[in-house]
Amino acid sequence: MYFLQASGNSYGLSNVLIFGTIGMFVMAITLVSVVVFHQRRVIKFNKQLQKMEEEKQQMLLKASINFQEEERQRIAADLHDDAGPLLATARLYLNENLIHQEPAIQLQSIFSAKQIIDDSIQLIRNISHSLMPPTLKNFGLESAMKDLFEKINGSGVINASTRFHDNRERLREDQELLVFRILQELVTNIIKHSCAGFIHLTQNVQGNFSYFRIHHDGKGILQEEFEKLNYDSGGLGLKNIESRIKVLKGNISFDIDSTQTYYKVTIEVPREPARN
Repeated sequence: MYFLQASGNSYGLSNVLIFGTIGMFVMAITLVSVVVFHQRRVIKFNKQLQKMEEEKQQMLLKASINFQEEERQRIAADLHDDAGPLLATARLYLNENLIHQEPAIQLQSIFSAKQIIDDSIQLIRNISHSLMPPTLKNFGLESAMKDLFEKINGSGVINASTRFHDNRERLREDQELLVFRILQELVTNIIKHSCAGFIHLTQNVQGNFSYFRIHHDGKGILQEEFEKLNYDSGGLGLKNIESRIKVLKGNISFDIDSTQTYYKVTIEVPREPARN
């Protein structure tokens, strides 16, 4: 009797061990399956993120190329449509028959040709200034932005101000031009779309980075909307901003203050040594 009871206990214990082992084995397989499934989802998600980032980079590159091409076409059109006819007209006044004309007519033709040539010079100067504003080239970004804001204030529609805190050392010339174009595009968008009453630009340096912050009290956008608009087919201006930020190896962020009263755009630009 004791032997049968001992045998029964041993058999029951063996069953418990077997079922326990099977249960642990099943749990282990389930855990491994869950881990593998999760890893596959992570890998798939990362691939999707990488694909989206590649598509975004392609869009930014395309936008940058389109912008440069539009600039070339605009300059070519200005030279062809405006400068070309002016110079052709000046040539008419200075043709080979000039020497056979009466002195009074000669003087009048020379004077007219001079006026036309002066207009051509001014036109070409304006085209040059649109590519590189002389204030920016000669006096730096702070002076260029002050000049821009003074013109905005002159309209009497919006109050624009700027304050540069750390401008002892200028950025490289190519960096200044890129930052100027970004700030110019942002300010233009604020004036056109936000109905703002004021715009205030600040600049300061922290470590190896320059920071430019635009505050305004109009209707603005947040970072999520900026990222979304960069994926849309439109919004060429924002794509140009993003492409220039990439060239600068910087960052841009769109925020709103804690009181929900004004929007802020922050540009972070690494300070690189001037090229010799």
